[in-house]
Amino acid sequence: MDLDPLLSALAAALNEEGPAVEVLPGESPGSHRLHQAGDAPEGSAAVVRTSGSTGTPKRTVLPIDSLAASSMATAERLGAEGQWLLALPVHYVAGLAVLTRSLYAGTRPWAMDLEARFTPEAFTAAAGELTDRVRITSLVPTQLARLLEDPAERAIAALRRFDAILLGGGATSEPLRAAARTHGLKIIRTYGMSETCGGCVYDGEPLPGVRIATVEGRIRLGGDVVAGGYLGNPELTDAHFSVDGEGTRWFTTDDLGSYTDGTLAVEGRIDDVINTGAVKVSAGAVATAIEAVPGVGSALVVGVPDPEWGSAVGALVTGRAHAADIRDAVRAALGRAAVPHRLLAVADLPVLPGGKPDRQAAISLLAGAGRE
Repeated sequence: MDLDPLLSALAAALNEEGPAVEVLPGESPGSHRLHQAGDAPEGSAAVVRTSGSTGTPKRTVLPIDSLAASSMATAERLGAEGQWLLALPVHYVAGLAVLTRSLYAGTRPWAMDLEARFTPEAFTAAAGELTDRVRITSLVPTQLARLLEDPAERAIAALRRFDAILLGGGATSEPLRAAARTHGLKIIRTYGMSETCGGCVYDGEPLPGVRIATVEGRIRLGGDVVAGGYLGNPELTDAHFSVDGEGTRWFTTDDLGSYTDGTLAVEGRIDDVINTGAVKVSAGAVATAIEAVPGVGSALVVGVPDPEWGSAVGALVTGRAHAADIRDAVRAALGRAAVPHRLLAVADLPVLPGGKPDRQAAISLLAGAGRE
């Protein structure tokens, strides 16, 4: 994958020698198209579109100082700058952040062939090309799970060579975390989004310069890493972005959580609540209960339109657990209302190109599944 045109455009934008860069998805999965964001305000380096997993994609403006703050805070938390392996599409913020952090570190990233299917063999080959003493990569849980399933364990050996493996883009199940610990991998769970230049909370703790607050359970993130707003959408910008009396920029997320003793616990999304038969059920809590069942790999829980209940609790599940055991476990943990009415075993959970759960695809699959 030829990164030179994009790296050159990004470097120029970061040095205020060129227009802001907007990376769009290409015609084939994993490919990209490079555009100039001429409508971005002065001081912008990049424009990133959200994944659109729950609605229309938004154009998020990433100022130069925000990307610089994100890169410096990441290096400070990791204790070093190093060479990055790019394994995520560059039109998503996690992939773009690999490039901006590499530019600030003065290191040359190595990219996998993102247009090809992600496989343990391809990852192992790409990891072998890294030459720096310090090696870093950023993955999503689906990718890590696939690497840990490599029967030859070559991918596991390659993962052990990394000084840090940032894992974000979605919740990490406890079985996956346990498997990573078994192999001694240096996993760092990250939390963040396009509006914070990528991950800004590592293993529950904010990066240097990042502030966290919760308002009625809703997570707010503050600091120089916060983006400049949504391009061409002032109403949505005003609804989510603000500046306090001290000049700190804040972004109000759509996530629910708690911040106690310096540690953030993300508990789900505002739209994660399923209103089924006038009872509110947390999709995240149901997924956690399902993933605790022996034999379950991972779960994706969504609300499925239902003529009787309004929304029915639906779950896609990987692994080899029995449906009856799953429903019994959810009933015992959360009560009868939380038990999935629609339950479907799948080989893999549907994901968007960036690795995040594809909730719309899950709803479509479960709409055709039989009710309990």
